[in-house]
Amino acid sequence: MTSMLTLQNVKKQFGSNLILDNLSLTIPKGSIFGFVGENGAGKTTTMKIILGLLAADSGSVTIAGQTVKYGDTTTNQKIGYLPDVPAFYDYLTATEYLSLCGRTSGMSKSELQLKIPSLLTKVGLQTTNQKISGFSRGMKQRLGLAQALLNEPQLLICDEPTSALDPLGRKEVLGILASLKNETTVLFSSHILADVEAICDHVAILNEGKIQLTGPLAEIKTAQPNHYELRFESPADTALFLKQNPQDWQQVAQKLVLPSLPQEDLGLQIIKRVATLNLVPLEFKLVEPTLEAIFLKVVTK
Repeated sequence: MTSMLTLQNVKKQFGSNLILDNLSLTIPKGSIFGFVGENGAGKTTTMKIILGLLAADSGSVTIAGQTVKYGDTTTNQKIGYLPDVPAFYDYLTATEYLSLCGRTSGMSKSELQLKIPSLLTKVGLQTTNQKISGFSRGMKQRLGLAQALLNEPQLLICDEPTSALDPLGRKEVLGILASLKNETTVLFSSHILADVEAICDHVAILNEGKIQLTGPLAEIKTAQPNHYELRFESPADTALFLKQNPQDWQQVAQKLVLPSLPQEDLGLQIIKRVATLNLVPLEFKLVEPTLEAIFLKVVTK
C-alpha cells in the first residue's frame, strides 16, 4: 500500500520533558487514519512537526515522498489543515472568507467561482448568507473544513475537530470527513475514541511519546477477544447464577462477564444454564471489543 505520510524515529523534547520518543508511523494513501491518545500525549506536537511549524530534535517526516523541513512550507501545498477551534474574520460571509483564502493562495477568480459553491454544498453551508459572526460552533467547523479542502489537498489533517462540538455538530463533521474517503487521505487526531471508531479504517494509539499499537482498525479489533455479558434484574438472581456457575465469570458492576472461549456452542450453553435455574436475564449478549476497550488495555498495561 502506498504511503502518504511517513514519520521515522521522530523525537521532540521540551527541556527535560520528552514528548515524542522516536515516534515512527506510516499513513496509507486514501485512508481515514485515526491518531488517538490522551490529552497531552503529543498529538498536537506531532501535527505541528508534520506541518513544518515545529522542528523535530531528530528523525524525518515525508509527505507523498517529499521531506518536510522546518520553516519550509513547500510540503504544505499538499496539505489541508483544520484545527480544533479555527479562527475567522467574523465580518465576512462564508463565500467572502473562502474567496479571501483562495486569492491569498494564488487561486484565480474564475477557479474560485467554480469551487466555492461546490465546497459550501459539501459542508452544508450553501444556503447561508449571514456573517460568520452569526455562525454556530458547528457551522464554523464546517466552514473550516471547506477552507481546508480549498486547495484539493492530498492530505487533510484534522486536529481534534469534534472536541468542542455538541452531538449534532459532531455528527455533521464526522459525516463530511467520512465522505472524503475517496478524495483525499485524512489524518484525524482525537481523544474521542467513539468518533475515531465511527469513521476511521486505520488507527494508531499514542502513549508516552510512542506508538503503542497501529494498523487497520478491523484487524486490530479482530485480534482482540470477544466476551459475553449477562445481567439479571436482582442481586439474588445474580448470586444464584454465580453459585451454580462460578467458573470464569467476573462481576463488573451489575453485569457478569465471561471471556469468549473457543467453543461454538458456548452461548447456547449459557442460555441452557440460565433456563435450568428458571432465571430470565435482563440482558445477554456477545460483545465485540471497542476501540475504547483496546485503548484502555494498551495504555494501562
